[in-house]
Amino acid sequence: MSYDSQKARQIWQNMQNNAQGHIFESCIESGCDDYSRQERAEVEKTPEPFRVTQKGKDGKFEGRFIANAQPDFKGTLIGGRAIVFEAKHTTTPKIHQNVITETQWRSLDRHQKLGALVGVCAGIGQDFFFVPWDVWKSMKLLFGHKYATAAELSPWQVRFNGSCLFLDYRSGQKVEEELK
Repeated sequence: MSYDSQKARQIWQNMQNNAQGHIFESCIESGCDDYSRQERAEVEKTPEPFRVTQKGKDGKFEGRFIANAQPDFKGTLIGGRAIVFEAKHTTTPKIHQNVITETQWRSLDRHQKLGALVGVCAGIGQDFFFVPWDVWKSMKLLFGHKYATAAELSPWQVRFNGSCLFLDYRSGQKVEEELK
């Protein structure tokens, strides 16, 4: 068996991106806890559609995904408005529009049509953004391509204090105020 360095680099990059994605979601969940304590919002991670197929010893199990994933986070803002968003992170200099699956896209569209605050909480390296859904869907029109850089998303950059404060733009404006 021969060593394929390009394949090895891709496997390493995928593992690194997966780990960074989990860290990013943990930072968002920490932000959810902060907003809950402030009684500003109650937002929770949506569980993955997963079924255990076999239980083993020592708590080990086998399982499989049983449906396409829903958007990552759902909840309610103070005042009663729903919030629904997907979380995506990349270690590369740009985030591609197509990281949102077709199932997630349809779900985000449906929630927006019903009046929810909808967006994508995006991480590019160490920069974090809450991108309104209409902006995410219009990348080609707004930026000339179907991806965005941190510089292009800078108007939607959010605060970070160890928690991803996805409702607080760095400008001081509140996400829920902008997206009324």
